[in-house]
Amino acid sequence: MSTFHPDLKRGRFIPNVSYGRLSSRLVRSVKWRSTDPGPDVTVQEIVVPGPKDAPPVSLRVFQPTGLKAAAPALLWIHGGGLIFGAPEQDDRTNIAFARELGITVAAVRYRLGPDHPAPAAVEDAYAALRGLAERADDLHIDIDRIAIGGASAGGGIAAALALLAHDRAEVRPAFQLLLYPMLDDRTTTRTDLGTLKVRVWTPKSNRYGWSSYLGDTVAGPNVSPYAAAARREDLTGLPPAWIGVGTLDLFHDEDVEYARRLSDSGVPCHLDVVPGAFHGFDLVFPKAEVSREFWRRQARALKGAL
Repeated sequence: MSTFHPDLKRGRFIPNVSYGRLSSRLVRSVKWRSTDPGPDVTVQEIVVPGPKDAPPVSLRVFQPTGLKAAAPALLWIHGGGLIFGAPEQDDRTNIAFARELGITVAAVRYRLGPDHPAPAAVEDAYAALRGLAERADDLHIDIDRIAIGGASAGGGIAAALALLAHDRAEVRPAFQLLLYPMLDDRTTTRTDLGTLKVRVWTPKSNRYGWSSYLGDTVAGPNVSPYAAAARREDLTGLPPAWIGVGTLDLFHDEDVEYARRLSDSGVPCHLDVVPGAFHGFDLVFPKAEVSREFWRRQARALKGAL
């Protein structure tokens, strides 16, 4: 493990608190505050049909004010270890994507574990993707230029969504934007990880998050790739991808390995490794230059793909 990035050196004072049943429920009880997008971006809540025998799915949709012609879109999936989180936590960057790139950004509200175990989250994300395609005319979305993306657990769900969309062949995402994605439940069994400098998301939290979503099957032989994307052996035919992760992130190894496997399968994949960055560093220190540059690289990747 490397030392903390100079812009993130205050991160060494972040306590390594882990999440469990009570603490995760406490976090879920806190209501996220929405961000005012300003006059040049509009925000609305829309509802689309949910998965079979499941509730409807809502999305928080940001668009450039006055958008009239069909434009690209990004379906965004928030993080939270599969156990908490809400679209509002990413308002700042989603507004920036809409403003700077002139695209629609739709952030999905998905069901969380342990109340709603796998495959609830990815099925909700798929319903959101299908709903955007069905409402493409109303929302001025170019159906051939819909990217999917997310951070942490949301990045893992986005990667699984890419697999599900590929296999169902109804709506084909054009790109995957994966920020330090939570891809592999088998990381919960590793004992060789140097975690002294890991921050925000710890091995104990990881075990609880995956166990909440997968139940007793976690790290076992029968986990579906629609729940943990790294379980998929054949990655051919998936959308091009951008994966960003820091060297102090618990997910570093699984993310680097997934990027390698995508590339080996013929899927264009750019891996962006940030030295000395821990999990969620850009949310903890959004004004740090390394965080700003991390977002700019995401924006350039989206712009180039869409």
